[in-house]
Amino acid sequence: MATPALVASLAVAALHVIFFVLESVLWTTATGRRIFGQSRDDAQTTRVLALNQGAYNAGVAALLAWAALTGRGDTATALLAFIVAMGVVGGVTAKPTILALQAAPAALALALLHLA
Repeated sequence: MATPALVASLAVAALHVIFFVLESVLWTTATGRRIFGQSRDDAQTTRVLALNQGAYNAGVAALLAWAALTGRGDTATALLAFIVAMGVVGGVTAKPTILALQAAPAALALALLHLA
């Protein structure tokens, strides 16, 4: 894997670690509620769902980092394509900023992976 693709893939993995922390650790805190625009009650009600979502993000981060660091371009491609697709779904159904924060970085990493 070429260096730009490796760096971009690891950056996407790092973003997903941040998403994990936000969703699984900080969801019901003042910071988490502010970021996700939720009331205390709404955050508490959706806490378990957010924990599950965060766990998925942690898994994607770990797998993408492993694929990038071990040169498994086909696996990195599949994971990045999945991240782009889920970013589009999230952008359309939940919050448009997901397109910029999740889909766009993964699309860039995917492009760099295929330009190498």
